Amino acid sequence: MSEKHIDEISGVETTGHVWDGIRELNNPMPRWWVWTFYATIVWAIGYAIAYPSIPLITGATKGLLGYSSRADVTAELNVAKLAQAVYLEKIAALPLEQIVADKELEQFAVAGGAAAFKVNCTPCHGSGAAGGPGYPNLNDDDWLWGGDLQSIYTTVSHGIRYDTDPDTRVSEMPAFGDILEPDQIRQVAAYVVSLTGTPHDPAMVEPGKQLFADNCASCHGEDAKGGRDFGAPNLADAIWLKGSSETAIIAQVTAPKHGVMPGWNVRLGDTTVKELTVFVHSLGGGE
Repeated sequence: MSEKHIDEISGVETTGHVWDGIRELNNPMPRWWVWTFYATIVWAIGYAIAYPSIPLITGATKGLLGYSSRADVTAELNVAKLAQAVYLEKIAALPLEQIVADKELEQFAVAGGAAAFKVNCTPCHGSGAAGGPGYPNLNDDDWLWGGDLQSIYTTVSHGIRYDTDPDTRVSEMPAFGDILEPDQIRQVAAYVVSLTGTPHDPAMVEPGKQLFADNCASCHGEDAKGGRDFGAPNLADAIWLKGSSETAIIAQVTAPKHGVMPGWNVRLGDTTVKELTVFVHSLGGGE
């Protein structure tokens, strides 16, 4: 048997392992550390026996204490639902005007509507309800169908061009590429641009104005400020849904794009639709 090697400096026995002339000292772990380690093992075994911890094929061990975090969460949710039930019953029973007249109830409705909006509406209108190309900004005061409580409620409830709801809002701009000549469409676009800016060819504005009166004013109005009965947008302000450039206007007049919004009443229920209505109305553009 080889003799044990003792480090000359520390006087501690080495393990016999050598790396590039460096020897490893055989220092034992501190006793307090060893006993702490043993204690954690005992604790882990006791925890596994007392609480659900060991996975099985179709579940897990129940534990002697029968504890369930899911049961705790369910109980907390039930308490929260009971607290909300009073407000939800009022929202279900009261008309929208009375809901917003009660500040506490309005605050609850706005919070509930904001939560429903994040889950259902943000994919199109954005997390801040600012919309995007083809999707209306719900923060401004430009409304296709009206921005009062009842108008917003009708839009949210029945949707727009939503085929499965017989009460959905319907409006479709005809494809004027099949009605007008390309030059005439450019003239109409020049007139529309002139309402808020400067067209590429100002000479087209006057003939475009006449073409607009003959073909477009019935929906957009003689002053081009829109018609909510038809969901026709205001063309005389700086707010645009499909794009404000002359090229974008020509494309929309030639072959218009029509968006579809689902009717949320069937999916979410009338109470949630009311909450959504109050939330959207509260964003700043509600009338």
